[in-house]
Amino acid sequence: MKKPELLIAAASLEEVQRYVEAGADAVVLGEARYGLRLPGDCNAAQIAEAVQGAHPRGARVYVAVNNLMDNDTVALLPDYLAQLAAANVHAILFGDPAVLMAARASAPNLKLHWNAEMTSTNYATAEYWGRRGASRFVLARELNMDQVLEIKRSCKLEVQVQVHGMTNIYHSKRPLVGNYLDHQQSAGVEGALPLAGRTIGSREDGLYLIEVERPDERYPIYEDSNGTHIMSSDDICILESLHELLEVGIDSFSIEPLMKTVEYNETVIRAYRKAIDAYAADPEGYRFEDTWLDPIRALQHPDRELSFGFFYKEQIY
Repeated sequence: MKKPELLIAAASLEEVQRYVEAGADAVVLGEARYGLRLPGDCNAAQIAEAVQGAHPRGARVYVAVNNLMDNDTVALLPDYLAQLAAANVHAILFGDPAVLMAARASAPNLKLHWNAEMTSTNYATAEYWGRRGASRFVLARELNMDQVLEIKRSCKLEVQVQVHGMTNIYHSKRPLVGNYLDHQQSAGVEGALPLAGRTIGSREDGLYLIEVERPDERYPIYEDSNGTHIMSSDDICILESLHELLEVGIDSFSIEPLMKTVEYNETVIRAYRKAIDAYAADPEGYRFEDTWLDPIRALQHPDRELSFGFFYKEQIY
């Protein structure tokens, strides 16, 4: 069988090396101007260096160009994509048609992975983007297992599925948290903020929201130069049911590294690497080993549950 790819985003060249050594087949890098919800900022020169370091290890480097593009950024796309093509990156992730048009003109040989997150929910949409040059379809995180399997069976493109980590549930281009705190300060309000925590950061001890109806669930707020991102209160973990995705031939399994330590992400990579390799070695005799999950549980934040996300939920429209 063809092994599926194990993919994770990295914040730096050091993380690229560590994740590849842990067992990742591919990494995602990018700049905040062009990419959305990245764990770190890497310019074109650093991306080129990452490609040179990854190639000898048999790893692939993708670049996120999936931001919400404004007019100023669109004007910069041709040169940026040409630099990525010259660096021999393996593919770019995009959602905006402006990126597709710029790639056709300036970097026609770049592989395209369509990643619009919320709207990638059916195989007809996948075929639409496939006819326009995309080679991979990144599925929405809200699909259940039946929907994922149906799309894969009906889709000619490569299919990518997130199997671990938090998911984004809200995004605004505005710095809502910063604006709110500035308003509170200017109004002289002290204490009793509906936001708990100390900083707006990239780790789990940052700010979070709590709903009155569900006080035990905390929704982290991740704020960067692209605005405000509210994340899920739990972490997807499909390790125990990974064989269902392996059986149908999902092409790429992605791990979301945001708000996690490098050590945690390395541990997750190693666990999924064991499962993938064990299944590839003997698909018929494959059995999930609970010990694969133990190192993840040991590092899991006590306030964040490991869950199947939407994979086993009935979809009601």
